Amino acid sequence: MRDELGRKINYLRISVTDRCNLRCRYCMPPEGISKKEHDVMMTLEEAFEVVRACAALGIDKVRITGGEPLVRKGITGLIKRISGLSSVKDIALTTNGILLKQYAYDLKQAGLNRINVSLDTLDEAKYRDITRGGDLNQTLEGLREAQMVGLTPIKLNTVLIGGFNVDEIDSFLALTVTEPVDVRFIELMPLGQAGAWAKERFVSNSIILQKHPELIPLENEDKSSPAKYYRVPGAKGRIGFINPISHQFCSHCNRIRLTADGKLKPCLHSNQEIDVKAILRQEKPGEREQLLAQAVKQAVKGKPEQHGLNQEGCEPIGRDMFRIGG
Repeated sequence: MRDELGRKINYLRISVTDRCNLRCRYCMPPEGISKKEHDVMMTLEEAFEVVRACAALGIDKVRITGGEPLVRKGITGLIKRISGLSSVKDIALTTNGILLKQYAYDLKQAGLNRINVSLDTLDEAKYRDITRGGDLNQTLEGLREAQMVGLTPIKLNTVLIGGFNVDEIDSFLALTVTEPVDVRFIELMPLGQAGAWAKERFVSNSIILQKHPELIPLENEDKSSPAKYYRVPGAKGRIGFINPISHQFCSHCNRIRLTADGKLKPCLHSNQEIDVKAILRQEKPGEREQLLAQAVKQAVKGKPEQHGLNQEGCEPIGRDMFRIGG
C-alpha cells in the first residue's frame, strides 16, 4: 500500500492493552488508570482479524505494544496466530522487561522475532523513581533471558530526560561496546497528560553528538526506520537517535497504529481515528472483510504529510501514550 504522498505503508503497531505494571512519570499517572469495561477493549481475536486484513493489503511487519503487552493474557497465542500469516515477515514486541524472564521462551516459540525494551536508566534508585517503584534487576534478568532464547537483535529504548539521565549517556554508550545491543536515545515527546512535564524536561539528542564526535555514522539499511545509527569505535552494538522533535522523519514514515480499544490511527500525533471495533461487532462476517479493508485503506490515505510537534504553539494530542501504543 502507498499513501497519498507515495510512502509505502507496510508496518502495523498494535496496542493490546492500556494497562501497565509500571507508572513511568512521562507516561502514566501515579495512581495508574481506571479499568475500562471489558467490552470497550478489543479482544485478541478481533485484533488478529484486523492484522489479517492489513496483511492481505501489504502489511508485512507487525509490532505488539501496550501499555505493557505482557500483562495481557493470551498474548503468546496472538503472536502464534500472526506468525502463521505467510505474508507477515517480522513480528516484534516492545516491553518494559519486567515480565520478560517469565515469558521470553514462550514468546520465541510462538514466533516472535525480536524485542525492544524500554530502559531509561542503569541506576537502581533512579529506576525506582522514574517508574514509581519498578525493580531494575527484573528488567536486566529479562534481557539476559531474551538474549539466551534468541529474541535478537535487542534494542533498548532510552528516553533522554533533562535533569534525570543525561549524566548516564556515557554509561549507555559503554554498554554497546561490550554487548551486541542497540541503544536508541529517544527525544521526550509531549503527549497527553504528561505534555507539560515533557516540555520542561526536553533535551535534544544533538547534545550526544556534540559531546562524542568520535561516533561513526552508519548507513541506514532501512530508510523507513526513525533511528539514525552510529557506532562507538570497536563496539559490538550501535547507538541510535530518534528525534521526533528536533528532526522529523515523517517523510519516510511507513506505519499505521491500532489502539487497544479498536481505533486505527494514521499518525501517532494526530487525533484522527477510524473505529474498526464497530465494524468487527456490527457487521456480518462476510461483510467485515470488505469493510475492514476499506478502513485500512482510509487510514493509509489519511496519513498527514508530517506532524506539528516542532511547530510553535502545537498542542499535544488528547490521548496518552499508553492509550495509543509505545
